[in-house]
Amino acid sequence: MWLPFYYIRLLWGKAIIKCFGKNIYLSRNIAFLNPRNISIGNNCVLNSGIILDGRGAALRIGNNVDIAQDVNVWTQEHDTMSCDHRLHSAAVIINANVWIASRAIILPGVTIGEGAVIAAGAVVTKNVEPFSIVAGVPAKKIGMRNDNLNYILNYKPFFE
Repeated sequence: MWLPFYYIRLLWGKAIIKCFGKNIYLSRNIAFLNPRNISIGNNCVLNSGIILDGRGAALRIGNNVDIAQDVNVWTQEHDTMSCDHRLHSAAVIINANVWIASRAIILPGVTIGEGAVIAAGAVVTKNVEPFSIVAGVPAKKIGMRNDNLNYILNYKPFFE
């Protein structure tokens, strides 16, 4: 949905999204699929072109989560083994202080642990351990992040 002004997007978010925290940055062109099933914590940054899917199950985004451009987070997908193209749904949980880089894809049923980093273009099919860094298709652990994170996201561009 394209809403022109930052403050209009915030008002829309507070009215429509199930749980909408404080100090959230919503960029333009974010697709919220069934926003009544989506929760967003405090101090989050949601950039342009992302898809947040709450159709199949709950999508919970914790505090201080940074989601870059063109990220897809899905709670619903088709079962490839089903003869009738059946849908499979499962909740997605993104815990606090997670950073998801551009064009990553998070599939249904995934829990991303606190402080984890998802590299650009990664396809996350399984749970991600806290403070781990994952990359690739499918995403695999490539390192660990400092577990002493001490920041609060506060992105507010002047012209938006």
